[in-house]
Amino acid sequence: METFLLQATIYLGAAVIAVPFAARLGLGSVLGYLAAGIVIGPLTGLVGTEAKDIQHFAEFGVVMMLFLIGLELEPRALWDMRGRLIGLGGLQITLTTAIVTGAGMFLGYPIQTSLAIGLIMALSSTAIVLQTLSEKGLMQTGGGRSVFSVLLTQDIAVIPMLALLPLLAVAGNKLSIAPDGSLVRNLTEDHHATLSLVDGLPGWGVTLVTIAAVAAVILTGVYLTRPVFRYIHHAKLREMYTALALLMVTAIAVLMGTVGLSPALGTFLAGVVLANSEFRHELESDLEPFKGLLLGLFFITVGAGINFALLTSQPARVASYVIGIIVIKGAVLYALSYLFKMRGKDRWLFTLGLAQAGEFGFVLISFSDQQGVLPGNLSEMLLLVIALSMLVTPALFIGYDWLSRRMDDSEEHEHDEVNEQGAVIIAGIGRFGQMANRLIQSAGFSTVVIDNDLPAVQMMRKFGYRGFFGDPTRPDLLAAAGIDDARVMLVAIDDKDMATRLVAYARKVRPDLHIIARARDRVHTYELYAAGADDIVREMFDSSLRAGRYALENLGLTEFEAAEAETLFYHSDRKMVRDLAKLWKPGVPIADNADYVTRARQLNNDLETAFASRAQNREAEEKERLQPRRPGDTSASNNN
Repeated sequence: METFLLQATIYLGAAVIAVPFAARLGLGSVLGYLAAGIVIGPLTGLVGTEAKDIQHFAEFGVVMMLFLIGLELEPRALWDMRGRLIGLGGLQITLTTAIVTGAGMFLGYPIQTSLAIGLIMALSSTAIVLQTLSEKGLMQTGGGRSVFSVLLTQDIAVIPMLALLPLLAVAGNKLSIAPDGSLVRNLTEDHHATLSLVDGLPGWGVTLVTIAAVAAVILTGVYLTRPVFRYIHHAKLREMYTALALLMVTAIAVLMGTVGLSPALGTFLAGVVLANSEFRHELESDLEPFKGLLLGLFFITVGAGINFALLTSQPARVASYVIGIIVIKGAVLYALSYLFKMRGKDRWLFTLGLAQAGEFGFVLISFSDQQGVLPGNLSEMLLLVIALSMLVTPALFIGYDWLSRRMDDSEEHEHDEVNEQGAVIIAGIGRFGQMANRLIQSAGFSTVVIDNDLPAVQMMRKFGYRGFFGDPTRPDLLAAAGIDDARVMLVAIDDKDMATRLVAYARKVRPDLHIIARARDRVHTYELYAAGADDIVREMFDSSLRAGRYALENLGLTEFEAAEAETLFYHSDRKMVRDLAKLWKPGVPIADNADYVTRARQLNNDLETAFASRAQNREAEEKERLQPRRPGDTSASNNN
């Protein structure tokens, strides 16, 4: 017991010290856990061979992670992303695997081993890359979304990889087929017999049992989850939800193991089935702490088991492997970025962001060791190569920053792909659009913001607001933003002509859409009115009125009188603009439009008359209020 507590203290202490330190340096939690394992393992020797035993326990965190990944993947969302997932992500995995497999065969490894290496090295670091993209505000860029699509494809691809790897065993394969067609599990002295539902069955029997197990997982997720959760709910004990979530994952893992499938496959499938369930968030919150700790423990054991003697004894070979993997993956990614028409910064973000190996490689190597796919010395080399390539990731992003600073944003940055729709479409996110967007969102309504000013969009993202870089007058972007279903469009673009064109186009495609437009000046107001805007806001009008009201208050008027004067001027001027808009002639200077000038003078006189009349009425009311009343005079009360 004391030995177990000592080991637990060492592992937890290393994690508590190393992970926050790595996070402060911007390296991410995965590198922090690896560094902690390296310190307590190869560097100090605080842990030894027992790390392998703990690693088998910690691998359950991988099972939980795949279950949670499945919960995040709604079938409808996956279908909507099928183009990028199959095209971009599928090609990246296929091409990288093929090239690395060829390189492995060139180095003299058997084709099965080379293919296993190719599959392992095709993956990138989801944890490090996504965290870095979020910290740099690059997630919503075109390159950032392409990176996310590839990472999501890789996460999904881990499932078939886990199913394929046992078939690549060169020697010591756990499963073999007997002459009578039955499946035989080969056990060595290092492996104990486990519960199995397929041992001794003919091939068709194994297939039926396997299909039945998968069907049981799906049917349980669809029909049994809700009644069980309702039953647990009546207990009103918070820990029962956690117990149920752990029971679901462990039971599915055991079932998959008894039919010879990867436990991760079953839990991932169950997660996808439950992605649309109302209990999804409950499951996530219950399992997330366990997943995080077990995954951290897994990465610590990986770091503790890395053979750094290889690095000191064969530095040139290790360095060549690390550089070779990064170059191969970078070349594939760059070619795909060219094929999928990425440009400038997006191309380099996509290329450099995914050029490293990933943490799932550790999982596949550990699984391959168990299945006899990789010889031990090769496993140690691959673990070292993956760890070093991940440690190089911050340098890759530094290289991206260096390249991006030398590119012109407006010319090189590809327009974002608008993948959201909202009740309000806001075109333009300058000072005017920002304020309107914040007000609308704070009231609980969804907005889609589009602007062709990249720095403004990037600034929005740094403060947590979603925005898309692109030309808001492009019909395809407006269609993607949901102009066919939007209720309101707010045009807040600086460019007068662009704003007018946008209003005219929106009115043409949506006669019923309510269009609010920002006007630069009075003439622009008339242009927007003619284009079909419903409400037109002159950019300085309201602020000028407020400044005038403050001046009136400091000239002796009460707050009520100043506000009353502001309101009178507001309504009178808006009426004047509507009347004069009918007389305005495009291309004719206002001073040369006789009808316009005559009507403007008349309306100005009417405004002055209204103010004078209001002042006279106010003076009369003031005199009546100050006039002393005679005894018995009730006229005031009767009038009131």
